[in-house]
Amino acid sequence: MDGILLIDKPAGWTSHDVVAKIRGIIKAETGQKLKIGHTGTLDPMATGLLVLVLGSYTKRAGEFSKLDKTYEAELTLGAVSTTADGEGEIIKKSAHQPGREQVEEILNTFVGEIRQVPPAFSAIKVDGQRAYKAARAGKKVEIEPRAVTIYSIRNIRYGYPKPSFTTSVSSGTYIRSLAVDVGQKLGTGAYLSALRRTQVGELNVSGALRMEELTVASIGENLRQGLSKG
Repeated sequence: MDGILLIDKPAGWTSHDVVAKIRGIIKAETGQKLKIGHTGTLDPMATGLLVLVLGSYTKRAGEFSKLDKTYEAELTLGAVSTTADGEGEIIKKSAHQPGREQVEEILNTFVGEIRQVPPAFSAIKVDGQRAYKAARAGKKVEIEPRAVTIYSIRNIRYGYPKPSFTTSVSSGTYIRSLAVDVGQKLGTGAYLSALRRTQVGELNVSGALRMEELTVASIGENLRQGLSKG
């Protein structure tokens, strides 16, 4: 089995969980121990498109991880989180309720190339250690800002305290960091309360397998050799 496999990851699963599940299915049904990797993690709370590489395609993982991404995101205003999402400790910040016009105006200021500080709870290495490991140990994590590009923020919907939108971004962009930055600009605080990845490059979640559909047969039928839409 060689190729790319698209999975629609459910909430509560880590990217490693998905890889382990597929590896186990293949081994149980065929006895084959297959190399499988992912091309960019999704946080456990997030759902949507996870691009896996199987067999010889594991050597190309870096190629796919650098592709642009599209997400559907929901923020919650008025509070902050220790992890910048709903999985951390939630701390009330402000009772101010900004209007729709102000929320849209602030969101649109982030379109273009921006400097963004990745979250402390991320897989980025700082001094040779994954940032999240240091953060979980209670250590102060300082990550340098980096240039990322937000190509668009569209389909904005808003009913306090939850603005939601679709955004297309460059590889390396953290939507959790975007949530924090939006909350700071609004003066309310904010965290990422829901996230769904719908596209990686030209690969779309509409062509992805759900976990309950996984069998050796369905995996084989849905393997792709190259980048294509769907």
